[in-house]
Amino acid sequence: MEVQTEGSTSPTASSSRNLPTWVIVLAFVILLGFMALIAWGLRVTQGGPILIGQKVPGFSMTTFDGRTYNTAQLSGKVVLVNFWASWCQPCSQEAGALETAWQAYQPGGQVVFLGEDYVDTEPEARAYLKQYAVNYPNGPDLRTQVSQLFHIRGVPETYILAKDGKLAYVKIGPFASADEIKTVVDGLLK
Repeated sequence: MEVQTEGSTSPTASSSRNLPTWVIVLAFVILLGFMALIAWGLRVTQGGPILIGQKVPGFSMTTFDGRTYNTAQLSGKVVLVNFWASWCQPCSQEAGALETAWQAYQPGGQVVFLGEDYVDTEPEARAYLKQYAVNYPNGPDLRTQVSQLFHIRGVPETYILAKDGKLAYVKIGPFASADEIKTVVDGLLK
């Protein structure tokens, strides 16, 4: 029989508490990896909006009629991205101006308008497009992926990308006229 004295431990008790060094190192590596992943996620979500002059990360959108647009394939063109919703009164105020500007640029093929329907339902969005006779490509912002990319604050918001894919212009709120849109776009086509 083994006698225990104060402060001593039995051989079986101390060996069961010691983990192999590789297990401890592995646990720390996993913990550091997890912390790095959290830091990266926070950096991405806490990052501010894309600033004028910065390259806009590529994104894709699928329109209500099933066409897919990928900004990487639109290189060399001016791209206007408008965020709107059927429930947004200011959006309806600028719908005509956007369509008029689109009609002016469509034949040249150097300007692409993309409408991103934000937090809306498809039936209401389609009714809105029909009511305001909007014909440029429009589609839902599924899972708000594109609006999160631009860090929009509300609708309407419009972002215009230069031919090199860099953000050239931001409009918070509705455009007042097609001429206002054309002034910006014409400057980017030169």
